[in-house]
Amino acid sequence: MIIIITPEELVQNETEIINELFQEGLDLLHIRKPFINQNEMKNFIQKIDSKFHSQVVLHSHYDLAENFNISRFHFREIDRKNGLSQSFTNKTISTSIHDIETFNQLNEEWEYAFISPVFPSISKKGYGENSNILNDIKKRDNQNVKLVALGGIDENNIHQVFDNKADGVALLGAIWESDKVLNVFRKCRQNIIY
Repeated sequence: MIIIITPEELVQNETEIINELFQEGLDLLHIRKPFINQNEMKNFIQKIDSKFHSQVVLHSHYDLAENFNISRFHFREIDRKNGLSQSFTNKTISTSIHDIETFNQLNEEWEYAFISPVFPSISKKGYGENSNILNDIKKRDNQNVKLVALGGIDENNIHQVFDNKADGVALLGAIWESDKVLNVFRKCRQNIIY
């Protein structure tokens, strides 16, 4: 499973690129735009081809989901701890965690969890430089929740993540810091074996 997370700020031609990524076989898109308002979010989603809306995951503006046939929602660690996800029964929910011990304690209401940072971040310079998460994944004993690796993953190291038994990857910097987005995505797909 390959997931792409949007950059926080709007990018030129972003929704056109997103539609092309879905055409290329993108599994899921996480829309993480903490600085845009409800109307801007609505306009953003409208520009994504409606046939892909079932593969969109919202990080905010959850109430827009009904307008767009979206049933996937992501909750930050703090929101999970505060029980925000409890009103989302019969929906597909995911969350973020930063250590394998927390991952191992998640219950099966979560479809998957991002664990980060696996490698030094591409988009947040200096973040994750001393991370041991790739090694810690070996301590996983929770098979009820899919483990999705995040942080510094690109076409050169993506195979290491799957070699360490992650169920999927989430890409951010490798995609949006590139001027050849589709080429990077294709290389990432080629460098993993499903």
